[in-house]
Amino acid sequence: MIYFYPAVAIVFFAIMLVYFRIAARYNIVDRPNERSSHTSLTIRGGGVIFPIACILIFFLYPAYQLPAAGAVAIGIISFIDDRVTLSSKIRLVVHFTAVTMMFVALGIMKLPVLLIIVSYFFAIGIINVYNFMDGINGITGGYTLAVLAGLQYVNNSVVSFIEPDLIWLPMLANVVFLFFNFRKKAKCFAGDVGSITIAFWIVFLIFKLILQTHDFTYILFLAIYGVESVLTIVQRLMLRQNIFEAHRLHFYQILANEYKVPHLLVSTCYAIAQVIVIIVVIAIPLHPLWKFIVILAPLAVSYVIVKRYLITKHSMLKLSQNK
Repeated sequence: MIYFYPAVAIVFFAIMLVYFRIAARYNIVDRPNERSSHTSLTIRGGGVIFPIACILIFFLYPAYQLPAAGAVAIGIISFIDDRVTLSSKIRLVVHFTAVTMMFVALGIMKLPVLLIIVSYFFAIGIINVYNFMDGINGITGGYTLAVLAGLQYVNNSVVSFIEPDLIWLPMLANVVFLFFNFRKKAKCFAGDVGSITIAFWIVFLIFKLILQTHDFTYILFLAIYGVESVLTIVQRLMLRQNIFEAHRLHFYQILANEYKVPHLLVSTCYAIAQVIVIIVVIAIPLHPLWKFIVILAPLAVSYVIVKRYLITKHSMLKLSQNK
């Protein structure tokens, strides 16, 4: 067993290198546009390593074949969508089916109907939020590493809720992905296949933890992304924008695009912020309601104040330059 993880890491690296050759051969690249946070052609779909990790889980852990198969299915449809834009109906059907497979494995389908509906809302919402937040080098990989590390700490030191390999394997895949993505000039981007697949698996892990502990505060392991996404949606609704269209109003986009803060610095700050939240969730003995208030209220207030300041300052600067 001592050689298992190094061997898997080598295999993951080899798969990534093979994929790069395939991507170069078939022109699977991300082309920058006016809404992008990058300026050069970059290999797309490097997150294919995450479905590969789920395939490994499928064969090694038969008890978790349903969620693993769901992750692979959602990864395949996302990879296809990376290449050829699919109908939203097709994507929704596959997402719904994959989440249903996860829920069957978790026993969620035995809960009252209202709880099942709420669970679908949160699961599909989180998966899409994770995808929307994948916009600069290192942000998906760094944030994922923070969340998975927090879950593994809980699994090892607080309450054992799943076989450790089911966290270690996607974490190892994520480290390999970061090797190629956490760079000033990334070798590859995750693409939908990466961000959506790993989001699916994280949802599975968090839901399993919540079901076992009956502690809903573990959803705060995604607090940074949650606050950012909800408040950005509110902002766009106030601006009467179509929230389903691409945009550059996320806080990380403003920092990276308008203020030219290095991508890797922004991504690292997001990961560190989530680590701090995770530590508070685990270490501070508060009533669950107070944990939500103590964590979410300062995050939301800080987000609104700082973002408004940055947007106002940038607008005034552009105005002065145009005079």
